[in-house]
Amino acid sequence: MPRDHDAILLESTRVHRERLTAAFLHGEMATRRTTKDNVRRFLGSTVIAAVMCAGCAGFSFFQANADSLRGGGARAVPSTPVSAPAAVTPAPEPQEGTP
Repeated sequence: MPRDHDAILLESTRVHRERLTAAFLHGEMATRRTTKDNVRRFLGSTVIAAVMCAGCAGFSFFQANADSLRGGGARAVPSTPVSAPAAVTPAPEPQEGTP
């Protein structure tokens, strides 16, 4: 079954160009991203986000308690006790027959 040599050459050239274009756009096959690389990227992003959250929480804690951490300043709990508001008693209901 003889095959046309020109068709073989054209097909080979087309495949070669497609492979070169793919290598140029996406890099070599060994360096292209795989699922493992994306998992590493996700885990790294998660760790960075956790560190940033911890930093924000620590900064907020420090800002809220800066005076007490330095050893001076006003305390968060008042030194004098605060009395509760007086209880309100309902007014007596008028009885029947009284003006």
